[in-house]
Amino acid sequence: MPQITVDHSVPLDRRGFALALHPLVVEAVDTRLDACKTRFREVQEAVVGDGSADDVIVHVEIALLSGRTDEVKARLSRAVLDLLPRFVEANEDVRLSVEIRDLESSYRKR
Repeated sequence: MPQITVDHSVPLDRRGFALALHPLVVEAVDTRLDACKTRFREVQEAVVGDGSADDVIVHVEIALLSGRTDEVKARLSRAVLDLLPRFVEANEDVRLSVEIRDLESSYRKR
């Protein structure tokens, strides 16, 4: 657990972001550092609104075992949004978003 997925259509310092993100998640949700797993998916094309601008996106999804309060999730999402710009290799028209959600009850690991 935490299962972290980052979809991005802009160059991103992926390793740097993951290494900065993991301790932040550990502190926010009281888990172990070696429990954090992050995978990155590069988005080949993204269209925002009417498609007239060359907007790019970075969306971070963090899935946790249930039991965290909405306040904890909101605090973590704000912290991730504050951290993310340091690792995005673009400054204009970047759409950043974060979602913290519970893992489904069917989640298992080995």
